[in-house]
Amino acid sequence: MVTRRSSFKPDGTRRRGWRRAAWALVLLVLASLAPVLLLRFVDPPTSAFMLARQWEMRAEPGFRLRHEWIDLDAMSPAVPIALVAAEDQKFPQHHGFDVDAISGVVAARGQRAYLRGASTISQQAAKNLFLWSGRSWLRKGVEAYYTLAIELLWPKRRILEVYANLAEFGDGIYGVQAASRHYFGRDAAQLDPQQAALLAAVLPNPRRLRVEAPSAYLLRRRAWIARQVRQLGGASWLEECCGKSVPAQ
Repeated sequence: MVTRRSSFKPDGTRRRGWRRAAWALVLLVLASLAPVLLLRFVDPPTSAFMLARQWEMRAEPGFRLRHEWIDLDAMSPAVPIALVAAEDQKFPQHHGFDVDAISGVVAARGQRAYLRGASTISQQAAKNLFLWSGRSWLRKGVEAYYTLAIELLWPKRRILEVYANLAEFGDGIYGVQAASRHYFGRDAAQLDPQQAALLAAVLPNPRRLRVEAPSAYLLRRRAWIARQVRQLGGASWLEECCGKSVPAQ
């Protein structure tokens, strides 16, 4: 009896497996980019950080999360420039990462310093919108991915607009509109440069630094931000990088 040789080809099966894996990876990337593209045009009603804070405080009956969206055009012109002066003065030029700042922090503090500092506005927008709190290389890697996606798919002014509306300015107080109403009893459109600088000054630690009872450190930081705003050229400086929609003083 003649035994017929099997037509099974291990190499062909392996190639089909690699193709399926490649297509699965492509679909995963597209699925992760879809919400980024959508949020270029749709204002996010909440963020990962807000949802996490609500969950953490679910057993506290007195806790109330405050958040209200406001378009960049409707903000006082003092607000966006104060945020940039305080958090990321190279925001107009970089593509998501301030390489010089990262290098400086790592050199000063050690190899793990990147986990603790040198985040740009783009990185913070990605983190607040999509990620969880914590300091790990996994979270930093996912943050870098979404930062690149945001920089690729959003204009600079949209990044700044989303950041201004998602940043935490006090425990449970998110976005400049909610912060302005809570602390000053006015809309963000009515903030003066000193008030905008004070809000920006709490961003490194908004649950410890208090707008309603500013410490000497916080007042010094506010004064520094105001000086940086003047040195940068004021709100009109942002027009050159972020478009005419950013109002000028």
